[in-house]
Amino acid sequence: MGSQQMKLPRVVFGTGTLGNLFVELSDDVKLEISKQWFGNKNDMVVIDTAGKYGAGLALEVIGNNLRAIGADPDRVIISNKLGWMRVPLETPEPTFEPGAWLGLKHDAVQSISYDGILKCWKQGEELLGEGYRSKFLSVHDPDEYLFAAEDDADRDKRFEDIIGAYTALAELRDQGKCEQIGVGSKDWKTIAQIDERVKLDWVMLANSLTIMRHPQDLLDFVADLKSRDVTVFNSAVFHAGYLVGGNSFDYRQLDPTNADDVKVVEFRDCFFKLCEKHGVKPAQACVEFALSPPGVAAIALSSSKPSRVTSNLELANVQLPKPFWNEAKELGLIDANYPNL
Repeated sequence: MGSQQMKLPRVVFGTGTLGNLFVELSDDVKLEISKQWFGNKNDMVVIDTAGKYGAGLALEVIGNNLRAIGADPDRVIISNKLGWMRVPLETPEPTFEPGAWLGLKHDAVQSISYDGILKCWKQGEELLGEGYRSKFLSVHDPDEYLFAAEDDADRDKRFEDIIGAYTALAELRDQGKCEQIGVGSKDWKTIAQIDERVKLDWVMLANSLTIMRHPQDLLDFVADLKSRDVTVFNSAVFHAGYLVGGNSFDYRQLDPTNADDVKVVEFRDCFFKLCEKHGVKPAQACVEFALSPPGVAAIALSSSKPSRVTSNLELANVQLPKPFWNEAKELGLIDANYPNL
């Protein structure tokens, strides 16, 4: 079944916070966040998650919350990014992504291969529990797996591990155990490399196609995906919150002595002044831009506050005045020739 027939909503719900990413929410707050997913008029609710999120905690919470809500499984698409297995916690803190995940009772280890991805899938379905399954599957952050290579030979081996993982996912799709397979990555060129070897149904870009960063070769790639009926989801379009006032950019602190980082600070200063001049919220501009390239079907947004879920849904329908975008081009904030706004 192609995603176009599914009538996907414009907003996909991220679930890092359900796995205690940077904040440890109560079960009640997590349940309220999940309830808000169903407060819209869309026929389908799309939930983006991963075995890595809280070492499987997010998957458990999603399953528990959906059962508590009594959500219709036919109205829910769970997209599970595979590649990390829950294991016992044998150290004071989890060993994966130290400092990012709070209050966990388990650890996680990476497992990307044909056999490894099947084990991740099986564990993920068990964590979700009765009544719900992952309809979309992918390999989680294959770019990071490749970037950890020690040399070219190791990279080649790791890439074949990824292809092996996708062989397993394609078999699950063929067997009807999932409906679609895709890939999510912060490095879009890794997606393009996988796309040459794997028949993908969708891709999720992260930190790549944003108001601040939209190279022509990436726009051309998105147009090519559209021509082949491959759905594109856009995510991390605030650069880890930096473009809406956060302190970290792409999940790191900026270095005031680094020339590239100084340009990032200057971009935000100029962007904020333009938003203030036109009475525009930075989040509105980021989201409208992120959805503007033809081929982008939806945007993934996450929230640690139930009230923010509704406002995130509203963001996807905002249309800013043309003078705002014209001045953004004049100031060099976006490409002067960008055709979609």
